Amino acid sequence: MSLTGDLATMDLLDLLGWLAQRRKTGTLHVRSKSVHKQLVLREGVLQACHSNDPRETLGQFLVRDRLITEEDLFKALLRQEQERRRLGAILVADGVLTADQVKRALRENGTEAVYELLLWTDGRFDFQDRELPREQAIDLRLDLASVVKEGERRLREWERMRERFPSVHVVFRVVSRPPASGNARERQLVDLAAEGRTLEQIAMHTRRSRFETALFLHDLCDRGLLEVDHVADESSVTDSASAIIELLKVAGALLAESKFDAAFEAFENVLALDSLNQEAKKGLLAAAEARRRARVVRKIDPEKIPVLSVTTAVLSTQKFDSQEGFVLSRINGEWDVRSILKLCPLPEEEILLIFARLLDRKVITLR
Repeated sequence: MSLTGDLATMDLLDLLGWLAQRRKTGTLHVRSKSVHKQLVLREGVLQACHSNDPRETLGQFLVRDRLITEEDLFKALLRQEQERRRLGAILVADGVLTADQVKRALRENGTEAVYELLLWTDGRFDFQDRELPREQAIDLRLDLASVVKEGERRLREWERMRERFPSVHVVFRVVSRPPASGNARERQLVDLAAEGRTLEQIAMHTRRSRFETALFLHDLCDRGLLEVDHVADESSVTDSASAIIELLKVAGALLAESKFDAAFEAFENVLALDSLNQEAKKGLLAAAEARRRARVVRKIDPEKIPVLSVTTAVLSTQKFDSQEGFVLSRINGEWDVRSILKLCPLPEEEILLIFARLLDRKVITLR
């Protein structure tokens, strides 16, 4: 069974209530612009929430709550690229976090993503009966009826705050600053407001949901530290999360097409919107490495013939990996680079990079 509709005609609280009553099993897909969330249900119990919102990644949650540093996260993400393991497993294996800390963070982050979703008023939903992921990092075990009840409470609170904040694009004026010795989060929020950032932009910067950010800012207004100055022209502002997701897609495509300068610019545009975005930081590194490799490869003339520049005795004293050894075994002083490329069962770029390394080590020359 597939149930599809528009949030303008059926809100999520009603939909989840219907799914809870029927103890449904499957995956609910909800999309608004470029943001996509998936709620995994089993017999009316919410097991997981997957989201591509950059505020709702596990890594950013861990950095936000100061469980790990940005450096810890970046190192773990680079290892994740190579090892194809879960981020939490890498952090536990490295002794950065305990398994219990990771489980608690997964549960809290997933739960926050669910409740933020319940405030969406536009978008599309699609429930796929019996569709379940092969595996998931954590089982939230949230009873849907309880989720609906909490969602209703938050919705009432959200409507109350909207009397002061008619839009997520409200801009604030600083009335009074908290003491230097006061709460660090309060000082951060006031500083961001002083920079002219909107509620939406403050939420993105602090890695918190719009609801939680609005609660904090509403309290600061109640206490006379901030007041609403004006609502930014909504025709000139963008949905930060959607803009970041689209920019990352564009940057990835440009990188795949070897358009390195354009990819660099796209990744930097992401960081202009979200200075903590780890995907963009990894992308900049990947683009730099790809450009370096491309420059190296271009230096190898396929018409040239590689020849050994050291004796066999000297060669035997040096260490080579298996791929370098394979390429060396094909150098006979007669075959040119192009011929060896055809003979080697490796990607052409990898073989050219091996030639470049052998040239740098002065093991071979090209004639």
